[in-house]
Amino acid sequence: MDTASFLRHIESLLWYQGQMVHLEQIPSREAKSAQVDPPLDERITARLESEGMNSLYRHQVDAIHALREGKNVIVATPAASGKSMCYNLPVIEAILDDRSARALYLYPTKALAQDQATKLAALIPDERKVRHGIYDGDTPSPDRAGIRRQSQIVMSNPDMLHVGILPNHRAWYQFLRGLRFVVIDEAHVYRGVFGSHVANVLRRLRRLCAAFGSSPQFILCSATIANPGQHAEKLVGLPFEVIEEDGSPYGGKDFVFWNPPMIDIAEGSRRSTNSESTQLFSELLRRHTRTMTFVRTRRLAELIYVYTRDQLQPTHPIVAKRIAPYRASYLPEDRRRIERDLFEGNLLGITTTNAMELGVDVGNLDATIMNGYPGSIASSWQQAGRSGRRGERSLSVMVALNNPLDQYLMNHPETFFGKTNEAARISPSNPYVLKPHLLCAAYESPLTLDDTKYFGPDLLWYADELIEDEFMHS
Repeated sequence: MDTASFLRHIESLLWYQGQMVHLEQIPSREAKSAQVDPPLDERITARLESEGMNSLYRHQVDAIHALREGKNVIVATPAASGKSMCYNLPVIEAILDDRSARALYLYPTKALAQDQATKLAALIPDERKVRHGIYDGDTPSPDRAGIRRQSQIVMSNPDMLHVGILPNHRAWYQFLRGLRFVVIDEAHVYRGVFGSHVANVLRRLRRLCAAFGSSPQFILCSATIANPGQHAEKLVGLPFEVIEEDGSPYGGKDFVFWNPPMIDIAEGSRRSTNSESTQLFSELLRRHTRTMTFVRTRRLAELIYVYTRDQLQPTHPIVAKRIAPYRASYLPEDRRRIERDLFEGNLLGITTTNAMELGVDVGNLDATIMNGYPGSIASSWQQAGRSGRRGERSLSVMVALNNPLDQYLMNHPETFFGKTNEAARISPSNPYVLKPHLLCAAYESPLTLDDTKYFGPDLLWYADELIEDEFMHS
C-alpha cells in the first residue's frame, strides 16, 4: 500500500481539519533465516517445498531445537511472524516417528481452531499417518468419539478441556497416556481471573497425565508481552525457554494518531469518533484498500457498517456490497463465510469487535482502523498487526474517543510508542479460583499430599476447609 499517497489525499479533502496529530513511521525489516540441524524429516521438508517454503525463520528454528532438547518453550513474537510453524513442524515430526504420540492444541476461540486446522492440514505430508480433529462445542456429538479415538492431534479450547475432557478422562485414557505435546496459542489472552482459572485447568491436566504415565512438553505462543517467561511458568507451573527475537520479514507501517476536531471549545466536545472512523473507512474502500475497522461493541460493529455502506452506496455501489460486519455472536457458519470471503478477496473490508484481534488468517490486509484506544498497548499492536501480514507496508489509524485516556495518548504519543507492552498477570493460588478446581481435581482423582507440587502448599489448608464445609470427604 502507498500509505504516503493516501495520507496526502486525506489532507486534501474538505472535511480534513488537522485530525492527524501524530505519524509514527515504523521501518521495514529483512528476514533472518536459519537451518534446522539435524534437518527435519524429509517428508516434511518435501511438503514445505511444495508449499513454497524453502527456509525457516530464526525463531522457528530456535523453537524446534529447544523442543528437541526436551524444553518447554514460549515463542513471544509479533503478529504474522509464523509462530504456528514453531509447534506444527516438531509435532508432525514426532508423530511421523512415533504413531502413538499425541498432541493437544488449545486455542482461545473456535474460529482460530478452524483456521489453524486448515494450516495444519497443508503441512501434513500424509493424513493417513497424522490424523487431526477439532473437538469443541461446534463438533457434532456423533463425531466426538471418533476424534477422541483416532486423532493424534486434537484441537480444542480450555473450556472444553475443563468440562469435556478432564472429567471424562477414562474415555480419553489412550490419548492422555500418549500425550507428548500441549500447545497453547495466544497465551497472552490468559491473564487476570480467566487466566488464573486456565492455569488450574492446566495443572489438573498435568496431574492426570502423570497418573497415566505421560509428561507432555508445553509449547506456548504469545503476542509480545513484557514478561513472557514469567507468564508461561505461572500459567503452566513449569520452567520455560523464552524465544522472542523475531526473524520474520516486516514491510513497515505508518501508524497514525487521529483526533476528531473540536466542535465546541468551551464545552470540550469533539466530532463523533464514529463519524471520523466511517469517513476514513470509506476513503480507504473507495481506493480498494483492504481494511479492517475495530470497534469496542457489537452494536458499533453493525452501526459503522451501516454508516459506511450508506456513504458508499450513491457513488460506489459495488464497493458498498463488499463490506460486512463481524462479531463472535454470529452463527459458526456465518462467521466462517465472512472469514472465507475476506481471505479470498470477495470482501474489501469488515467492521469487527476484538473477535478478529486474534490470529485468524484473513489474507493480505492493507489497513486497520481502531475506533478508540483498545484498552492496552498489547491489544493495540495486535489489532494494528492485522494489516501488513504479507510483508508489504501498511497503515494503522487509531481514532481517539473524547475521554481522558484517549486524549492523553493523542497529546503524548511517546507514552504509547516509547513503552513496551504490558505484563500479563495471573494468580492461580487465589483461593476463590483454586478451591473450585480442587473439587474438580478430587472428582477426577483423589487428592494426595503429592498434589502440592501442582496446587501449592496451601492445598492442605483448602482441602481441610472443603472437607469441613462438606464439599469433599477424606
